[in-house]
Amino acid sequence: MARYTGPVCRICRRHGTKLFLKGTKCLTEKCPVSRRPFPPGQHGQGRSKLSDYGIQLREKQKVKRMYGMLERQFRRYFSVAQKAKGVTGQQLLEMLERRLDNVCYRLGFATSRREGRQMVAHRALTVNGRPVNIPSYQVKVGDVIQIAPQRKGQAARAKESLERTKTRPVPAWLQVEAEGLKGVVVRAPAREDVGASIQEQLIVELYSK
Repeated sequence: MARYTGPVCRICRRHGTKLFLKGTKCLTEKCPVSRRPFPPGQHGQGRSKLSDYGIQLREKQKVKRMYGMLERQFRRYFSVAQKAKGVTGQQLLEMLERRLDNVCYRLGFATSRREGRQMVAHRALTVNGRPVNIPSYQVKVGDVIQIAPQRKGQAARAKESLERTKTRPVPAWLQVEAEGLKGVVVRAPAREDVGASIQEQLIVELYSK
């Protein structure tokens, strides 16, 4: 599957906000968004006015890149959210938050969602004692996510990540046990748990045209 392999800091600068694609670098003064808070390219500092469609498209691209997905997969998530009970935008964000690679990142086992996806793909995580290597796996309330005990290299990596990201709060819908490298889903994620400047209504408007 095709993936963006260029410099990810350009993506954050394009959207004008930190998407935390570069791990701990995003938390330091070296973050390019802090040092150069304008879009990349020779015309980045020029004035630009987006149309309504451009604003909606930019918001969709931001969320899609934040969670590391391609268009077909993201649109599939929206289709499921549209058919589910409740507010479509909130249902979409809830499904994105319940992805296993995102949960790995939220618990602090990985410094970024990209690293979390790699750890899942390498079978470093177990859900309720069973290894899962599908980054899009949807966790449920009561699920126990843990670093596989036999993966000592990944366990050391997770401990280092927890130490480096201890200033980043764990969302209230998750509970982490740092010593045992274990996390528990205590409830479903709510809109306020996302903690990002996302305007999901713009995405709904874009796909509803």
